[in-house]
Amino acid sequence: MEFELLGQEGEARRGRVTTAHGSFETPAFIPVATQGTVKAMTRAELCDIGIEIILSNAYHLYLRPGPELVRAAGGLHRFMAWSRPILTDSGGYQVFSLEGLRKVTEEGVTFRSHLDGSEHLLTPEHAIEVQQMLGADIIMCFDQPVAYPSDRAVTEVATERSDRWAERCRAAHQDNEGQALFGIIQGGFDLGLRAESARRITTLDFDGYALGGLSVGEPRPVTYEIIDHLLPLMPAHCPRYLMGVGTPAELVEAVARGMDMFDCVLPTRLGRNGCVFISTGRLNMKNAQYQEDFGPLDPACGCEVCRHHSRAYLRHLYKAGEILAARLATYHNLYYYLGLMTEMRAQIAAGRFEEFRRQFHARQEVLE
Repeated sequence: MEFELLGQEGEARRGRVTTAHGSFETPAFIPVATQGTVKAMTRAELCDIGIEIILSNAYHLYLRPGPELVRAAGGLHRFMAWSRPILTDSGGYQVFSLEGLRKVTEEGVTFRSHLDGSEHLLTPEHAIEVQQMLGADIIMCFDQPVAYPSDRAVTEVATERSDRWAERCRAAHQDNEGQALFGIIQGGFDLGLRAESARRITTLDFDGYALGGLSVGEPRPVTYEIIDHLLPLMPAHCPRYLMGVGTPAELVEAVARGMDMFDCVLPTRLGRNGCVFISTGRLNMKNAQYQEDFGPLDPACGCEVCRHHSRAYLRHLYKAGEILAARLATYHNLYYYLGLMTEMRAQIAAGRFEEFRRQFHARQEVLE
């Protein structure tokens, strides 16, 4: 994997990541394809929108259909008929969310499957092996996030363990036709622990570095404070990945603070539940005020949905329980997110990002 820095304005950067399955431009939003599919979207639609990279989850694919089956199919790219880059999350966050179904030790995490209750042991070495069998272009270390809030003693134990697990992941990783490995900086919401983790993780010479354990309920100012605190400690020659973020406003602010890569379920999850993002904020399409609104979802949007369908029609689909409602809203939301990232890259290249940032926030009529 290669990372090329193409331009910078302040801390905001524009770049390109090249992998074994092609390149993607940064800042990049990565749609979540947890189980090998971006919910409600076809491969052709993702390509039509211009998606350059997707994220799948090793925990879910490990449980079903199993990494052995995916490898027998020729790897995740062939299994899901996706020829562009894929990133896999190790499953640390998913295991963290299994409160009451897991036991964490130095060896790894023993947990019970949310599917059938079967017991499994996931170690750092096994997490790397699973991701190698899946064949993703970028894989992640196995880590132990903590909840918000957590006391310092709990956070310190989890952070130091995550950093030791990162060393084991690094040792277990074998380059597989250019497969890259990213380290994850933990530390909860303690700035001192975050800095210690960053210093330890960056000595291990990973291909990229991620900020993990955020977007777990903390206030936005806390997230931004952590990014600002850690940015000087993250190598400038590697991509910086802010995991699990976020809303359009959070993306703009994180780009302004020097982050390059992002993933989040919001555009797809909210789309399935009647919420669409537009240039002035967001709309709840189930609201009665749209019943006779025959205008597009967003007059400023040129996507297939906005060119052909009205707010009234989309509301009707939701009220009727039609599958098409989720498909149209998801398509529009992903189109909006990709357009936002494209615009930010263009503004950085033109040296007008700060002006764009101010204008973006000024036109947001609905708080996110």
